[in-house]
Amino acid sequence: MAETIMTTPITAFYAGLLGITFVYLSILVINQRRSKKVSLGDGGDAHFLGFIRAHGNFAEYVPLALVMMLIAELNDSHHILLHLAGVLMLAGRLLHAYGLRHHVGASWQRIWGMLMTFASLLIGSVLCLLILY
Repeated sequence: MAETIMTTPITAFYAGLLGITFVYLSILVINQRRSKKVSLGDGGDAHFLGFIRAHGNFAEYVPLALVMMLIAELNDSHHILLHLAGVLMLAGRLLHAYGLRHHVGASWQRIWGMLMTFASLLIGSVLCLLILY
């Protein structure tokens, strides 16, 4: 009996890009901590808090999106929708991080970054639910 090997190149591609992005955001926080000599918290610096939240928001949203993409890809969901979910998550997180780094308070980058992130999560959710039918 031949063994079937399932591959997930779409999820792997976005996981790789998002992983590199997470390392970049981590390095930004580490560099800020060193330069400001703050080991915990933000030291009362609103600009530094933006770096921390960009990193934290990324860690909060991306894992769930990748899990849903993986489940959808393993169940042969349409590749264009998987790419759409991946592109929206990557672009949304980059745009949101940019907004947090460069603006204190609301900015169009933060708003659009969150909308793109939510769209990615909704696509992943619907793809996972469609597997049931």
